Amino acid sequence: MFDLLYKNISRHLELSGEEFERFGRPFTLRTFKRKDVVLREGDYCLFEGFVVKGCFKVYYLNESGSEQTLYFAVEGWWITDIDSLINNVPSTLNIEALEESEVLMISKKDKEKLYEEMPQIEKLFRIMNQQSSVALQRRILSLTGKTADKRYLEFLEKYPGLEQKITQQQVASYLGITHEFLSKIRKKTSLNK
Repeated sequence: MFDLLYKNISRHLELSGEEFERFGRPFTLRTFKRKDVVLREGDYCLFEGFVVKGCFKVYYLNESGSEQTLYFAVEGWWITDIDSLINNVPSTLNIEALEESEVLMISKKDKEKLYEEMPQIEKLFRIMNQQSSVALQRRILSLTGKTADKRYLEFLEKYPGLEQKITQQQVASYLGITHEFLSKIRKKTSLNK
């Protein structure tokens, strides 16, 4: 269960076995069934979670009440509402399991304690936050500057195999289009293969 977490953080930081064990202690493994809600809009986010198994959608409800998916968190990804966590404000996001899933969760309090005990962990999370900011910037540029066809192809590249696990409506929500328009794009894409 911790192997994937170790592999993930080892890309950014070298920890000895003992240091990794110390790092891993405050994490708690939680299991979620399909459609379980990890975080609901209006609640306070008090955790960061590392997806060990499964898939989650992170979304909000727009003014018309429709779901707008920000991202899917698959194995090796992190889930949280960073605004709620850092600024202690009600969450604007919802996080829902799309299949049976396992997450290693750490509380804000335990994470802060790790920063004090292991200064290199603060560096780790700084690097991960920077990468998250880059991903967010790329997502915004894609949504505002690319055609739906290109966004669909990026989705397929970014999340290989995910399209078979989720609904067309969920893919369309991520792409910012209707599921009818997604059907046209999929048809056109399959004809061009």
